[in-house]
Amino acid sequence: MRNQGLGSWPVRRARMSPHAIAVRHDGTALTYAELSRRVARLAHGLRGAGIRPGDRVAYLGPNHPAYLETLFACGQAGAVFVPLNFRLGVPELDYALADSGATVLIHTPEYAETAAAVSARLRRVPAGELDATDDEPLDLPVGRDDVCLLMYTSGSTGRPKAAMLTHGNLTWNSINVLVETDLAGDERALVAAPLFHAAALGMICLPTLLKGGTVILHSSFDPGAVLSTVEHERVTLVFGVPTMYQAIAAHPSWETADLSSIRTLLCGGAPVPADTIRRYLDRGLAFVQGYGMTEAAPGVLFLDRAHAGEKVGSAGVPSFFTDVRVVGPGGEPVPAGEEGEIVVSGPNVMTGYWNRPDATADVLRDGWFHSGDVATVDDDGYYHVVDRLKDMIISGGENIYPAEVENELYAHPAVRACAVIGVPDRKWGEVGKAIVVADGVTGDELLAYLRTRLASYKIPKSVEFTDHLPATGSGKIRKAEVRRRYG
Repeated sequence: MRNQGLGSWPVRRARMSPHAIAVRHDGTALTYAELSRRVARLAHGLRGAGIRPGDRVAYLGPNHPAYLETLFACGQAGAVFVPLNFRLGVPELDYALADSGATVLIHTPEYAETAAAVSARLRRVPAGELDATDDEPLDLPVGRDDVCLLMYTSGSTGRPKAAMLTHGNLTWNSINVLVETDLAGDERALVAAPLFHAAALGMICLPTLLKGGTVILHSSFDPGAVLSTVEHERVTLVFGVPTMYQAIAAHPSWETADLSSIRTLLCGGAPVPADTIRRYLDRGLAFVQGYGMTEAAPGVLFLDRAHAGEKVGSAGVPSFFTDVRVVGPGGEPVPAGEEGEIVVSGPNVMTGYWNRPDATADVLRDGWFHSGDVATVDDDGYYHVVDRLKDMIISGGENIYPAEVENELYAHPAVRACAVIGVPDRKWGEVGKAIVVADGVTGDELLAYLRTRLASYKIPKSVEFTDHLPATGSGKIRKAEVRRRYG
């Protein structure tokens, strides 16, 4: 085949296991042969609509077979797939559509009204309406270095940027996952986290399809539905962010649900609170955790099951085909145990930000992606992520990493969510302030609790309670928004 990209995956898998179930969603099932035919029909439809290699095709909708069909059809047609965050407002969608230069917007029925409201000059097409009758796969020359998709970052600071992820980036990341997780061909993977984020797509969906397993798509996250699906569909593999796992463990069905089919729980986005880890350990389940970013498609570090206990709190070691360093301000490696910035190199690292040469030059230097995250490396080579450089609080000359304080706050049983930010202080220059979602605890009690666990200079000087903290679609708290509201 001339196509060496993701567009060839359904064809290659269909010739190996045509009758195996590729995708389940809302009571329907697609075999790999059926998925291959549907992808080919859409690829021909895109060509008939004037889409040529390099053109951008956007998708607006929840987790749905149409997402995967559009992704793979773009890959066959040589087009660039642009998955949109369906939680965004119309002005934010307008920005992404204008920035990407998409000429076609494929949407699911429930987003027809939103699609009609965007001001971008493009063709709006309900999912399924572009399909042609020809189900012979297109075989255009698509290389692994060609851009496959534009994945917009969460936009926690400023305007979102689109990471240009190539077919090779996504392929190598999937291979890393297969090496790290021993993912099997009979996997039944539940995808309830949104596919418009790199983690759900790269860490569970694509690796499962590459291996020939079944992807079970949930259009939205509901903890009760997750528990029911695990039990009745005999799910073996789950991916989620900590807030999702916390909600599952807090659900009334948690204690009685049959979870015996689960082999692997993948978690990313943030460290899992110790109390949540204990609840899963009590059910005989353990998390496989990692660290990644959209720009790396997304895997960077991985902590396997064998070392999860002895290296608790660590993000693991570099993924197999990925290299990682911790460096000082001048790019020099720092000694073990000292803090520095994480830099990443490997075939899974993006080629740059779409139409943002200055932003690309800021982060891609001498073959290394500069993450802006702070970490230490222990004597065994395990990485411990401390915090974002830009989130660091400097108080009286001391560096305070909010993530460390937040982790201790999460260990308190009354705390459901929290964020620590720096606020101006006349004496110290800057001091910590904790914004907390909690039940049945006072600010003084939380500060007293922290004093038993942290050095005095790390203790926030104040606590403010709220009912809700702003978060991205992947569950990460928007620190910039928290600072704007509470700083």
